[in-house]
Amino acid sequence: MKSADKILQRIKEGEGLNLDFKHSINDAKKIARSLSAFANTKGGSLLIGVRDNGSIAGVNSEEEYFMVETAALIYCKPSIKFTVNNFNVLGKQVLEIIVSESETKPHAAPDNDGVFKAYVRVNDENIIAPKPLVDVWKRLQTNVKGVKINFDENISFLLKEINQNGSISKSQFVRHTGIKSYVANKIFTNLIIMNILDLEITASETRYVFNKNFDFNKHEF
Repeated sequence: MKSADKILQRIKEGEGLNLDFKHSINDAKKIARSLSAFANTKGGSLLIGVRDNGSIAGVNSEEEYFMVETAALIYCKPSIKFTVNNFNVLGKQVLEIIVSESETKPHAAPDNDGVFKAYVRVNDENIIAPKPLVDVWKRLQTNVKGVKINFDENISFLLKEINQNGSISKSQFVRHTGIKSYVANKIFTNLIIMNILDLEITASETRYVFNKNFDFNKHEF
C-alpha cells in the first residue's frame, strides 16, 4: 500500500487516542496541548492539513513545521521531541507529526489563560490531567523507593466503597470523609504508586478504581 493510501486509510478510521486532525495551525499554544497530551499518554500522530470531517485541506509544510517546532520547544515544558513525515495526498500536502510516549512525564502546555498544565489524551480529546496523576509522574521521576501510608478509617472507607461500587470520584471521597481536597489527592497519589488504585479519566470526571493486579479480598481493611 502506498504512503498516501495508508494516510487515507488512517483518516477514514477517524480521530482517536493516537490520532488528531488539524486543518491548519494558527496557534502554537493550542498545538502544544496536543503534543503534551500525546507525550503524557500513549503517543500519537497529528495530521496537519486534514479537516475534522476527514477531507484533505492541504498545508504549506514549511510554515506548519515552524509552528509545530515553536509549540514543542517553547510552549511545552519540558520540550517535546517529534518526528515528521510529509505526504502528497490527492495532490495536497499533509504533514504528519509523530510524538512518542515520554519517559519524562509530565509535559505541560499553556491553557486558555496561559497557565501551564499537563494534558492527557482521552479518546479524541485533550484533557487536563488530574493532579494525583501528575504527582505520580513527578514522584516516579525521583525514583521513589517506597511509600509510607497510614491505612486509617478514611482509606478503609475508600477501598470498601470501590469494592462495593466499582469506583469512586474525589468529590465523593471528600464529601463522605470530610477530609481536605489536597489530602485526598495525596492519598490517591500514594495508592496509585502502590499499584492499589488506577484512574478512569473522561472529559467530565476522573474516577478511581482498583488496579487490575490488586485483589481486595486478600486484604483486611
